[in-house]
Amino acid sequence: MSANILKIHVSWNEKNFCCGWSDPQAGTVVATAKTLPELKRDFEQSLKWHIEGCIADGDALPDHLVNGNYELKYELDISALLRDAETYTTLSAISRASGINQKQLSHYANGIKHPRLKQRAKIISGLHEIASHLMAIY
Repeated sequence: MSANILKIHVSWNEKNFCCGWSDPQAGTVVATAKTLPELKRDFEQSLKWHIEGCIADGDALPDHLVNGNYELKYELDISALLRDAETYTTLSAISRASGINQKQLSHYANGIKHPRLKQRAKIISGLHEIASHLMAIY
């Protein structure tokens, strides 16, 4: 039996990554952290505790949550994607690889502006280009 996918929206808010998930039966779980790995760890722990608490309280939950038959899929908005990428590269390098002005990228990274799908695709393509160059180093 395949696992249910729980989509976790991740964004950047001033100085932290933040994420949340909500279900009409199970409620809402949120987390914040300085780094994306910390955020994922904290969210997964919070979700586990939330489910355990609901079960202990006798709340009716979907079977896939009770049985742990779910996978978490983190969906990063562009601000979170750029902030995480800054762990490995710079906005200047992303600008060169994507063809998007560095100031515009900064606006996206800070959540001041939100890119259209075409711009998002250029950013992701630029990040892939940077990654392929790094992978070619030997």
